[in-house]
Amino acid sequence: MSLLNDPALRYKIAIDLIPGIGGVLAKKLIEASGSPENVFKLDESELLKIPGIGKSLAGNIANQQILSEADKELRFISRYGIEPLYYLDDNYPARLKECPDSPVILFYKGNASLDSLRVLSIVGTRKASSYGLEFCTHLVSELASRGHDPVIVSGLAYGIDIAAHKAALERGLKTVAVLAHGLSTIYPAAHRNIAQKISRQGALVTDFGSGNGPERGNFLKRNRIIAGLADATIVIESSRTGGALITANLANSYNRDIFALPGRITDQRSHGCNELIKTHRAHLIEKVEDLEYIMGWEPEIKADEDKDVSTYQNISETEKSILLLLSSHRQLTADQISGMTGLGSANTSFILLNLEFMGYISSMPGKIYRLTNIFS
Repeated sequence: MSLLNDPALRYKIAIDLIPGIGGVLAKKLIEASGSPENVFKLDESELLKIPGIGKSLAGNIANQQILSEADKELRFISRYGIEPLYYLDDNYPARLKECPDSPVILFYKGNASLDSLRVLSIVGTRKASSYGLEFCTHLVSELASRGHDPVIVSGLAYGIDIAAHKAALERGLKTVAVLAHGLSTIYPAAHRNIAQKISRQGALVTDFGSGNGPERGNFLKRNRIIAGLADATIVIESSRTGGALITANLANSYNRDIFALPGRITDQRSHGCNELIKTHRAHLIEKVEDLEYIMGWEPEIKADEDKDVSTYQNISETEKSILLLLSSHRQLTADQISGMTGLGSANTSFILLNLEFMGYISSMPGKIYRLTNIFS
């Protein structure tokens, strides 16, 4: 069914557009009335009987202009191939559904499963040091190398966020950017190209309609989604008052695991992480094995099990170089292989096809390639 032909969807969207109504109260309204559509059929006296609804909110609900705004939003998501995820539907992420303040509706564009077996949120300061950036990149790389395939969630911001997204993209992992605005724009604009890559190798997610810009309060609100989507949240550098600390506290309230990278006591960028560890709100993380131990994740690929593909004799040196790349990076896209080898797209595609026919590599959706069990 076309989104424009789904009569219930306009009401699901409209609920989220009511001024002063958050996720918790919206769900109470839907439960009390029986459906999103019925919410807009209640008169003022019926609305006032619902706990948390006063005269002002009752007036906001009765404002029929909201339905017109919902119709506009419906046309927008239909035009740009955006998928609406309603909290009572099967396609709504299960982890987020467990959170009491989760949004009634999410807007989703991409191809990553939000219900993947393993999902990690990585957050931190926008003014990250080389220490934090290097740790972030190394951690994501090690997760991929050891066969965990987690979906990496972050907020597309400068610093740790964008480092986590880039590392995931480079290692062929799915990554999800949770936005603090509607999908009609990307903020910061400098990350527009990365956002486009994420929409192809992951997903862009938001609970804000297309008319919402990147306002200050939106960033704090979106943090609940970053925390709620994941099995665990990893904080890499944060001051005591940073947004990453808010995300960690939200994750704590959802009974999710939290990890924090320790730093120097003189470095303000590490004060928040050190405080989380000191107050037993976060596990200390120094290496990927710390995460594996706490989460009970057994690595699927161990270093001592890796095969030395460089000794294989029945292939050309060019083919061998590609197998070596896949051996060290675990999985790569065709474009990444082309860029690393300098072979060009046409030559790379031909060689990859030949290696696949020989059974040495396998392809996955998104033109991602990995070694077969011969080497992995």
